Amino acid sequence: METVGQDQIIIATAGHVDHGKTTLIKALTGIDTDTMEAEKKRGLTINLGFAFFDLPNHEQVGIVDVPGHERFLKNMIAGLSGIDLVLLVVDAAEGIMPQTKEHVEIMSLLGIDNYIVVLSKIDTVDDDIRELVTEDVKDFLKKHDIEAPIVPVDAISGTGMKNLIEIMDKKVDSIKKPKYNGIPRINVDRSFSIKGFGTIITGTLLEGELTKGMTLEAFPSGKTTKIRNIQVHDEDVDKAMPGTRTAVNLANLKTEEIRRGDVLTLPGNIQPTSMLDVDFRILPDKNAHLVDLWSRVRVY
Repeated sequence: METVGQDQIIIATAGHVDHGKTTLIKALTGIDTDTMEAEKKRGLTINLGFAFFDLPNHEQVGIVDVPGHERFLKNMIAGLSGIDLVLLVVDAAEGIMPQTKEHVEIMSLLGIDNYIVVLSKIDTVDDDIRELVTEDVKDFLKKHDIEAPIVPVDAISGTGMKNLIEIMDKKVDSIKKPKYNGIPRINVDRSFSIKGFGTIITGTLLEGELTKGMTLEAFPSGKTTKIRNIQVHDEDVDKAMPGTRTAVNLANLKTEEIRRGDVLTLPGNIQPTSMLDVDFRILPDKNAHLVDLWSRVRVY
């Protein structure tokens, strides 16, 4: 019987460093998304982390945990393909901080506007501080035209976690997942090798379906490869559906021949180029004069 990875809602965290994103995900899923030795040693998320769990009344959802430190902004952006819902985590003792603002601005540029605000570490503050921070968050949301529930929780003690799950369940129920039909396309956000298996990439399948044995081309290198195996949330499947977090075991492709930012699709589907036509949207609090003729910019 053919096994198929189902179309899924993808949820991402966002928020300032050390506001409790990774701890929250572990409390929700039982999965520690900080897998690198350096992350565990420093108590700081550096790279993207991935988890999944079953909401009470819905199918399994995927979760992408992003770093909150400004030094790892490029890693944060790499995890935002195909996101349906954001858990904006705000420390109840600190309120809105620089990366809280920056992450929300990035989401707005990507057209992501579906939020749940998680007021974290709620057991560490008194009622007065909680009320002040809640008002601060409400003002921030109003300024950015965001309508979102504010859910106080403490991931360590479990305070408010049941309520958060219920609200997530309702939010997911209201999300209309678009149908991404057509030619399969996956943006690579990780590439690594496992002894005995070879090269593995992960990413969110943006369009089309992937099946075992399918021949793909890696862009921009032009290297061709064949799918040996597919996993969706640690389970082997014969077919991955659009919108899912997907791991793909590739044949005839060395790990160093494919990296984050590359695209896997059918041979000849896209054409690499050395030029881009772009539209700039300058955020309201940024200086528009920073972008001028011959300005040097970084493109993510």
